[in-house]
Amino acid sequence: MVAMTSTEWTMSIVSAYIVGSIPFGVLIAKTKGVNIREHGSKNIGATNVGRVLGKKLGLACFLLDVLKGALPVFAVGFSANLFGQSLEQIGTTEMLLWICVALAALLGHMYSLFLKFGGGKGVATTFGGMVAMWPFLTFPVLVAFACWLIAAKTTKMISLASLVASFVLFAATLLLVITQSKVQHAWPLLAVTFLISVMVFWKHRSNIGRIMRGEEPKLGGTAK
Repeated sequence: MVAMTSTEWTMSIVSAYIVGSIPFGVLIAKTKGVNIREHGSKNIGATNVGRVLGKKLGLACFLLDVLKGALPVFAVGFSANLFGQSLEQIGTTEMLLWICVALAALLGHMYSLFLKFGGGKGVATTFGGMVAMWPFLTFPVLVAFACWLIAAKTTKMISLASLVASFVLFAATLLLVITQSKVQHAWPLLAVTFLISVMVFWKHRSNIGRIMRGEEPKLGGTAK
């Protein structure tokens, strides 16, 4: 395995934050003369872009937000030869640092350098970063995504589906660690998926209030 220096890891993490900070939702809306932060739910993510500007632009925003999470993680995984390694083959330190790259991209999206540290809720960017961390987060992410699809279809609420998926991500990661490794070795996976779940719930706190009051907009509806 090719070891990266501390300087290379630091540069990778900083670069991931910068890439994650690119506000694609704002940029896409700007091409249409719209300030997305003043319309709909005022969020810069794909859901609000799709609601305000149409499904095609919403999908484009989603894919770009996924890529800005995936590309930094992929680049580091390729450079450090981390792809395809089992949980036991990757050292705890390397695992933690690689996860920090994904987390930095997520933080960039949620607290963008280009939006005075405002941003979106991070679900698409989280998905991209975790999928790119192949193979040991593939199973948890796919399970979480499947649950997101089911929840979105049954409840018609993207926010609720995102909350369900974030919880399932942590639960599935816990199952993976228990069955394939030891908590003492793979604790960074549990730590980051738990932190992601907490962050997603925190960023959705207004949605949670609306859900409890029965005021959360559903697919095909309008934001309140």
